[in-house]
Amino acid sequence: MNRRDVLKKIIHLTLGILFLGIQVLQADKSLNILLIFTDDHAVQAIGAYGSKINKTPNIDRLAESGAVFVNSFCGNSICGPSRATVLTGKHSHKNGFYSNEQTEFNGNQATFPKLLQKAGYETALIGKWHLGSDPTGFDHWQILPNQGAFVSASIAVNRSLCIARIAGWPLNYAYDLS
Repeated sequence: MNRRDVLKKIIHLTLGILFLGIQVLQADKSLNILLIFTDDHAVQAIGAYGSKINKTPNIDRLAESGAVFVNSFCGNSICGPSRATVLTGKHSHKNGFYSNEQTEFNGNQATFPKLLQKAGYETALIGKWHLGSDPTGFDHWQILPNQGAFVSASIAVNRSLCIARIAGWPLNYAYDLS
C-alpha cells in the first residue's frame, strides 16, 4: 500500500468518525460541544496533554469531562488555512484557502458548524477568525478582524465591523464571552 492509499484511508476514517459523531449528536441534543482552537504552541503547552511547565486548570477540567484528541494532525501549519481545513475537513487544495494573504474564505462550502446547525445546535464563534470573510454557519459571532491586534483590538459582531474596542487583552474578552 502506497502513501496515497494510506492517506485516503485515513481521510475516509476521519470523515466516517465525524459523521458518526453527528449522528450521535442528533440522538442526544443535551450534549454541548466546545472546540478551543489555538495558535502557535505545541501540544505540550496544555496540562491535559502532559505539560510539566504550564498550568492550565480550566482547560484541564474541560478535558476531564470531554474528549481530548491525542492523535491529531495539523492539515496546514499556517493560521488561516489551518482554520479552513478544520472547518471544512478538506485540505487547502480542496477548500481553496492557501495562505494568510488570501482575501476571503469561501463560506458556501459545507462546514462542521453548518452541520451542527442542521442537527439543531446553536453555534457561536468568539475570537480570532483570520479568514477574511464573515463567518458562516454560526448563529452568533464576535471576531477579531484579520489577524487581530494583541492589545486593545477592534471586534466585529455579526456583520457590524469594529463595533467595539477591547481594552486590554483580547484573550480575556473572548474568555469572558465564551
